Amino acid sequence: MLELVLANLKTRPLRTLISIVGVSLGVVLIVLFTGLARGMANDMVKRANNWKAEIVFTRAGAMDLTSSNANLSVTYTKKLLEIEGVKSVVPVIRYITPSQKSALGFRQLDGVDWQPFAEMNEMQILSGRAPQAVDEVIVDERQMRDDKLNLGDTIDLFGNKKYKVVGVFSPPSGARIKMSLAGMQDALQVPGKCTYILVKLKDGADAETVAKRINEVLPGNKINLTKELITDAQDRIPALNSFLRVLVGLGAFVSTIFVLLSMYTTITERRKEIGILKSLGASKSFIVTVIESEAFFIGVLGVLFGYTISLISSFAIQKIYELPFEFSSGWILVAILIAIGGSLFGALYPAWKASGIDPVEVMVNE
Repeated sequence: MLELVLANLKTRPLRTLISIVGVSLGVVLIVLFTGLARGMANDMVKRANNWKAEIVFTRAGAMDLTSSNANLSVTYTKKLLEIEGVKSVVPVIRYITPSQKSALGFRQLDGVDWQPFAEMNEMQILSGRAPQAVDEVIVDERQMRDDKLNLGDTIDLFGNKKYKVVGVFSPPSGARIKMSLAGMQDALQVPGKCTYILVKLKDGADAETVAKRINEVLPGNKINLTKELITDAQDRIPALNSFLRVLVGLGAFVSTIFVLLSMYTTITERRKEIGILKSLGASKSFIVTVIESEAFFIGVLGVLFGYTISLISSFAIQKIYELPFEFSSGWILVAILIAIGGSLFGALYPAWKASGIDPVEVMVNE
């Protein structure tokens, strides 16, 4: 049977190739785009949590990845410093704004007093200086490259308001663009407010113990341990799950429809051949098995071709656009099951039609 299956695939190479490309397209949709979505989201989550502070003090809902508000009073900094085990605190405003330049469709900005923030998180200015005026910002190296910026250039934030780039910082942490806390408060018109407060502990202090003390002294707020904030991006970005489900559904549809149309057309052209097989004693199950085996081979070849294209494309995109990829063995397995399963399912109807061909009718008419 294997020789018959391979011979059928070789007999119509163009149609077989089109089917393989169709299946591989479904694989690329799942593997490439889920890898890109997960990589970019997890990169943003890791940067957002690349702090040396052990505790983040905030309000409930203020730390959602795609939302921004500044409803926490900076006066909490004095109260936090009075708690046993706390070494230093830094208030931060995080602002999320839509951006066509960002691959994710939105841009994150941080408002923070640079000196205490840099000392707490072991960061440095590579060139230029820290922001001082309310219309000055600093950016990381990646932002400088992406926007082709130089020191002294201006960028548009909060609509069409101009901000001067006065420095470049490293390593990346949180938002790629930072301004002074006073500058952010002025832009958002929220004097004396912040989004969260980073809390650095004294040497030897236990984070969970100090967190309990903070909760007892300042109840009604939200205390996060930074080590627990780096979670899977699918939990941090609600829309990502929906996006990935759509990709899986689209990949399954593409794989199934390509194989169904290809096999159905092939069966129409092979009526005489199938009629001869049946006249020689081939059963319905044999005919179905042959056609499903052809579909299986198409699915396997489609997986290999699609995965190869995904790897090459991801390498090229990383090289050209510096976008991070994070391939998941789970999604790769899903792509394999979708591709092969879709191929087998797509071939069911043509196989059923082929198994019902009357050999006598075929011999008379053809």
